[in-house]
Amino acid sequence: MITKLTAEELVQFETEIANTFNQGKIRAPIHLYSGNEEKMIEIFRDVKADDWVMCSWRSHYQCLLKGVPPEKVRAEILAGHSITLCFPEQRIVSSAIVGGIIPIAVGAAMGIKRQGGTNMVHCFMGEMTAETGIAHESIKYSINHQLPIRFIVEDNGKSVCTDTREAWNQPVLSHETPSHPSIISYKYQTKYPHAGAGMRVQF
Repeated sequence: MITKLTAEELVQFETEIANTFNQGKIRAPIHLYSGNEEKMIEIFRDVKADDWVMCSWRSHYQCLLKGVPPEKVRAEILAGHSITLCFPEQRIVSSAIVGGIIPIAVGAAMGIKRQGGTNMVHCFMGEMTAETGIAHESIKYSINHQLPIRFIVEDNGKSVCTDTREAWNQPVLSHETPSHPSIISYKYQTKYPHAGAGMRVQF
């Protein structure tokens, strides 16, 4: 069952993880959310319990909103798995490989269609990943074959420490003018660096 968490509860969870990381108790990279809590809650209003959620290395909020118990998410993060959180029981999968989760999401959607299922896949990616070839090809294939999938582009304006728009010399990115309802995007500003929590170490 999908968990009904508040924005405050999401912030509290990430703040706790950030503090734990800065205390040296997490000996692996972490990628934290900040500033997009309300938008994530809005997106998950359209996610059903039997839907699949596919994420990149930043997926704490998705796991919590998909119904994974906070203590279970916390335990996996403490074990060093923050960037590869996978909970098959709640149908959520993450990959730390740039763009790696996208074709997996497309394959899952193809399987649902072939089996006549009524559930769908929700695939999250950052705005830099959204400009890669694998993203464009996967989105085009999914739309043309009418697969039960939607792509959510999360735009924080940077890829690691590089400004995405400056990197491409492209003031308006591809996802900013979506031409299909299967693509949604939103911008947010985070207080955290790409990895880490801003104090102990930045990858």
